Amino acid sequence: MMKLNDNVTRLISAKASQVSTYNGRQLKEAIFKSEGRVLMGQTYLKNPILFPNCTSTELMFAFGGDMVLLNGFDFQHPETCPGLQGFDYQGIKDLVGGRPVGIYMGCPKEGLDLTSDYLYDLAGMICTEENLKKCKDWGISFIILGGNPGSGTSIKDVVRWTKKAREICGEDMLIFAGKWEDGVVEKVLGDPLADYDAKEIIDQLIENGADIIDFPAPGSRHGITVERIRELIEYTHRKGALAMSFLNSNVEAADRDTIREVTLLMKQTGCDVHAIGDGGFGGGTWPENIYQMSVTLKGKAYTWAQMATPRR
Repeated sequence: MMKLNDNVTRLISAKASQVSTYNGRQLKEAIFKSEGRVLMGQTYLKNPILFPNCTSTELMFAFGGDMVLLNGFDFQHPETCPGLQGFDYQGIKDLVGGRPVGIYMGCPKEGLDLTSDYLYDLAGMICTEENLKKCKDWGISFIILGGNPGSGTSIKDVVRWTKKAREICGEDMLIFAGKWEDGVVEKVLGDPLADYDAKEIIDQLIENGADIIDFPAPGSRHGITVERIRELIEYTHRKGALAMSFLNSNVEAADRDTIREVTLLMKQTGCDVHAIGDGGFGGGTWPENIYQMSVTLKGKAYTWAQMATPRR
């Protein structure tokens, strides 16, 4: 059982001025206290922007998001990311009043050629010791470790880099880790056809420093059921970690009825954080899909309060 701090407010009702002071341990507690109603938006920074003078990060918080994940963040050349609109990490975080903004890093497989530009500017955005040190120095709210589509990342690579991330970033960093996409060569965590034991992997991730384990969402990833993910999340909770379910596979760019239905399936799994991917225009899903997911998760009152007081 997590030791609770009376000074930590649940994330879904905390104001920006409170959340901006939280370290990784406090942010984890704020998520835990929200009882499965935290919404995380994701934006792909390499895509053209949706509106001038407005980042997708701001849009996602404005429509009910509690956390935002930056995908495609180039640690070496952040100025090349259209989604940052000329801001650095701290500048983006200041725009949203210090609310939790994290960075996604793909975990490279052993022997990967970092100079390859097959799918991504690999050296700038993947998990390396240098990039992890920058996360610590910059005070990143949280990091998420996984494998981008087509990267060939194995779940064992994620375990290995989770350990390295904890060693470099220290205890204050909130670390998410898992595998919810890129299931062609190796199945995602929770897929019944995987040739590895999911519970053994969960144990390894937690033992190596993961605070929150990432799973695919039923209804967005084929073959993934509520029952299977629910079983694994219950196991994760009993081990003292939290869990996130990720709505992706470009289903995040579907209609609002689909978003509502998948969100309800995700909530049945018992996950603590509900993430929605970055498919759509302007580096993210439509604002109305963020809004729909927020209302489905936590109702209109919490959603509207979040929308109305972005910097209070």
